[in-house]
Amino acid sequence: MVKRAFAIGALAAAALLVSLPGFARAQDEVPGDSPYKITAVAEGLDHPWNLTFMPDGSILVVQLPGEIRVLRDGVMAPEPVAGVPEVFFKSQGGLFEVLPDPDFAENGYVYLSYAHGTPGENGTRVARARFDGQSLSELEVIFEATPKKDTPVHYGGVMTFLPDGTLLVAVGDGFDYREQAQRLDNDLGKIVRINRDGSVPEDNPFVAQEGARPEIWSYGHRNIQGLIYDEASGRVIEHEHGPRGGDEINIIEPGKNYGWPVITWGMDYSGARVSPYTEYEGMEQPLLHWTPSIAPCGFTLYRGAVFPEWEGDLFVGALAGQHVRRIDMENGEVVAQEELFADLGKRIRDVATGPDGYLYLVTDGEDGSVLRVAPAK
Repeated sequence: MVKRAFAIGALAAAALLVSLPGFARAQDEVPGDSPYKITAVAEGLDHPWNLTFMPDGSILVVQLPGEIRVLRDGVMAPEPVAGVPEVFFKSQGGLFEVLPDPDFAENGYVYLSYAHGTPGENGTRVARARFDGQSLSELEVIFEATPKKDTPVHYGGVMTFLPDGTLLVAVGDGFDYREQAQRLDNDLGKIVRINRDGSVPEDNPFVAQEGARPEIWSYGHRNIQGLIYDEASGRVIEHEHGPRGGDEINIIEPGKNYGWPVITWGMDYSGARVSPYTEYEGMEQPLLHWTPSIAPCGFTLYRGAVFPEWEGDLFVGALAGQHVRRIDMENGEVVAQEELFADLGKRIRDVATGPDGYLYLVTDGEDGSVLRVAPAK
């Protein structure tokens, strides 16, 4: 089914923020009539990339160079998690995400996505390991994107579990290999679906198609940086970077073609047109697209009691826009957008809903932070 597109306009205002000196303070002052209180949960992080909330209440902070730091009760463990596999750390390559198994309490498994290889031959990899709160053990690689590439960019690397226990993994197009996103004989520019041991589910859409990679679940993607399964609606939602413009949010269905690079709302970095088409038969339209680009990164669908007015809304970190974009959703449709936290003046790498109902932000770079957003009153 083709989804209705919703193009960005200049919508809503930015919320005021506070500066964040210090480390792990209980609370910060709220200036004026700002509706939000910002708490610095952790600072001085090295390219923090992703937050993972663990069943025991701890938070894993994934850092791109290949470290996992553990926050417990607001205090950072003195040493990083041991046993992390070697990653290919260059440009956009590194350690991307850690995801606990749906049955973590019973089996202790976590899943790690990361870039692996050399400058001339690298790609997206997923490994499974047991985690005891301090170290990883019994690590085994369960998925490796094929073919390898020679670019240190566009890995994808975000993951989510479906209700049946299968794992979705996003794989980027490798930038210089964008035409491969339309071919089914490779993993570039795809979302793949695998079992937790790395085997391929028998009901994947291309299992029986000759010449197609059986792990492929959807195709025609550029560089996915957000992937969500929403239990309430049963929908898989992703966002991906366009080139100069054409960032997208899509509702993902198995076997569907999402068009890149045949259809796009963006231009190439040179100023040339990537394609003359924004629509094409057999290719899905985005739910929403942004031109100019906001560079979306991090993704959460808010479900919680702390901000009832946000229930069911989507939140996206905007690297280029240096804000968080709230997407007001009603009955599965986009009705408005709002820019939040622009006064922070930081690239937002991740945005997540905590089990406590607060919103958590990760700021990008060599001196990154984890911030918690709460109501001012």
